[in-house]
Amino acid sequence: MILNHIFGLYTHPKEEWQTIDRRHESLLYSLSHIMIIALIPSLTSYYSAVHIGWSIGVGDPIVLTERSAMIVSTAMYFGLIGGALALAYLIHWMARTFGSSPTYTQSLELAAYTATPLFMVGFASFYPVLWFVMLVGLVGLTYSVYLLYSGVPIMMHIPEERGFIYSSSVVTCGLVLLVVMMASSVILWSMGMGPVLA
Repeated sequence: MILNHIFGLYTHPKEEWQTIDRRHESLLYSLSHIMIIALIPSLTSYYSAVHIGWSIGVGDPIVLTERSAMIVSTAMYFGLIGGALALAYLIHWMARTFGSSPTYTQSLELAAYTATPLFMVGFASFYPVLWFVMLVGLVGLTYSVYLLYSGVPIMMHIPEERGFIYSSSVVTCGLVLLVVMMASSVILWSMGMGPVLA
């Protein structure tokens, strides 16, 4: 099953990383995992934007038109997949600096399973109140970073002390990637491709 490692990553992450490292599924398997998990925030955000409305503070909830929400959700879906693939590339690219030579598939596995808690934060958008989603998002981000720090030494076959520095570098690159994606969204919105209120 494509999602068979999720429970293990939440209950016993180090042992599950060792299982993932022993099995090394195919590139298609990791891509399938990302494509399925990326549906969670995309679909839940669409539903919340159209049928519930987002509360960002004082005032009425913000509701989008179906067409506008579909465009934003589709862009989010492909952005999440692109972000995970870019993170895998960065993991693969930096590996030689830290004395590792993983395949791109190993790097993609690490990126896919590390990003899973962040993608699952999408369930929080069923209660679309900004402070709540941000709070749950912070918890998801914290656990994703923990998974990265615990998974890098196992998946990249390097000592833990080098794995810590490697993971810190990946987190830094991931934050830069996030800023680039946010800046791209702002640029697209300013060009008239922003959401349309209902």
